[in-house]
Amino acid sequence: MSQSTATKDVPFPLVDLSHFSSGTTDQRQNAARNLTEACHHLGFAYVVGHGVSPDLLEEAIAWTKKLFDLEHQDKMKAPHPPGYSVHRGYSHPGLEKVLSKKDLEAEEVQETAGKTLREVSDFKESYEIGSEENPAQPNQWLPEETLPGFRAFTTKFYWELRKTAQMILEAFAEGLNLTEEEKKQIFRAHSGHNNQLRLLHYPPVPAGDLEKQIVARMPAHTDWSSFTLLFQDDCGGLELEDPHQEGKFLPAKPVPNALVLNIGDMLQRLSNDTFISATHRVTLPPLQDRFNGAQRLTRARYSIPYFVAPDSDTLIECLPACINAAHPALYEPVKFKDYAGMREKYGYLEEPAAVEAH
Repeated sequence: MSQSTATKDVPFPLVDLSHFSSGTTDQRQNAARNLTEACHHLGFAYVVGHGVSPDLLEEAIAWTKKLFDLEHQDKMKAPHPPGYSVHRGYSHPGLEKVLSKKDLEAEEVQETAGKTLREVSDFKESYEIGSEENPAQPNQWLPEETLPGFRAFTTKFYWELRKTAQMILEAFAEGLNLTEEEKKQIFRAHSGHNNQLRLLHYPPVPAGDLEKQIVARMPAHTDWSSFTLLFQDDCGGLELEDPHQEGKFLPAKPVPNALVLNIGDMLQRLSNDTFISATHRVTLPPLQDRFNGAQRLTRARYSIPYFVAPDSDTLIECLPACINAAHPALYEPVKFKDYAGMREKYGYLEEPAAVEAH
């Protein structure tokens, strides 16, 4: 389909980018316009025609399952370093605490350095991978004999997703009517070396524990990168907050072979609020066949987000094309590394507590 569409089965805009890279000038402009319109109103869209083959996605999910099927002690051979400054390697359930901008502003959160947020832990595990040419974020690799082929595949997959990210960035640049100099500026800022590939596993948990907020899957938040490409299995549970009705969340049903695109804080700032940074969360899957037994154990959920971020020292400021007399600049310039540090400072403890095998 060449236009942005939403149906009962696909409740959010679905944008086909297949013509952006191979179509006529009109088709290319139409695809960019559809994507820009969707992200202006919602900060969120399904995307097909993204260039990542179904076979490659299936292989990526298979590697993700192999990783999380390892024994705890094997996964801990590549542990996430203490604190938030290096975001690489394996995080066991409860290690990371996802928080929102509103959480950061709460007085009790500031007074306790984020400890009050950990009264409800996030029951998920993850593994973070980045560019080998980013010395500030050194990868934490499993020994090759622990999971042979894992490093080679995920490194290849990281750079394959970077191609898709670059195409989407070009579509945004065209949809925003950036000047040639502004396009060069935004492309230079996103070299690909500060992106992050995350493999995620949400283990089965009693539905009642989530309903009573004894534990969480992933609390509501925005991403603090520029935008995120998300691939998910068919379990469900991802929800988007209605930007026009705070507190109302809408299920983002899995759509076969489509990626979920959501805008992050950096692109909202660069676009001067032309794009919305989408608030989203992961909670109970909506379909009843995703539960088992008397405890209503949720089915395991796997997803793969790819965070597209500016390079650390990039100064993020509103693009001139997005500023005029009616829409003055809404944000002061900020370096990405400073903003990211502010957003993530309570996400990981400097001295994580000991954990038992799960």
